[in-house]
Amino acid sequence: MLTGGELQIILLSLKVAATAMAAALPLAFFVAWALARWRFRGRSLLQAITTLPLVLPPVVTGYVLLVSFGANGPLGWLSREVLGLEFAFRWTGAALAAAVMAFPLLVRPIRLSLEAIDPGLEEAATTLGAGRLRVLATVVLPLSLPGILAGFILGFAKALGEFGATITFVSNIPGQTQTLSLAIYSFLQSPTGDMAALRLIGISVLLAIGAIVASEWVSSRLATGGASSRD
Repeated sequence: MLTGGELQIILLSLKVAATAMAAALPLAFFVAWALARWRFRGRSLLQAITTLPLVLPPVVTGYVLLVSFGANGPLGWLSREVLGLEFAFRWTGAALAAAVMAFPLLVRPIRLSLEAIDPGLEEAATTLGAGRLRVLATVVLPLSLPGILAGFILGFAKALGEFGATITFVSNIPGQTQTLSLAIYSFLQSPTGDMAALRLIGISVLLAIGAIVASEWVSSRLATGGASSRD
C-alpha cells in the first residue's frame, strides 16, 4: 500500500513528465520536419545536437542547464524577467531537464512518420486548392499522428525515469523536485527505506512496461496503416 508521501512523488513525476512532453512536442515536430523535409547547410549539425542528450553523460546536460537556466544564468534571467518562469530548484526545472533528455526519443519517431508520408498526397491536396496550413492540418498531421504518439509515449517514459540531469540541475527536494528516480535513490540511502524503494521501483517498472507496450502497439499500427495505404 502506497503512503501519502509516495503517492505525492508519483503524482509529481507524472506532472513533470506530462509538462515536459507538452512543452517539447511543438519544437520536436518542427525539428523532425526540418530533418525530414529540408535540405540545408548545417542539417548534420542539427541532427547531432538533437541526438546529443542520448550520448552525453546526463550530469553534463544537467550542468549545462544549471549554468544556462540557473538563477544567474542568461536564459534563467531572461525566462524569469520576460516569462515569469523560474527553473532552478523547482519542479519546472525538473520538467525542463526531462524534456531535454527525452527530446531525441520524441523527434525520431515523428521524423520517420513524416518521411513515410507519400508526397503525392500533399501535392494532390495542393492541386485541389488547399493552402500549406490546410495541408498540414488535414494530410500531414493525421498521417504522422502514430509517430507523434509513439514519440510522445517513449519520451514520457524517459521523462519519468530521468535522474542525472535532474539531480544536477534542480537537486533532490522532497515535494518540489523529488521525482520517482530521485525518491528511489533517496530511499536506498536510508537503512529503513528498502520497502518504500521497492514499491516505487515496482511502480516505475509497470509504467515503463506500459509505455513500451503502448509505443510498440502504435508503431505496429503505423506499419499496418502504411502497408494498407500502399495497397
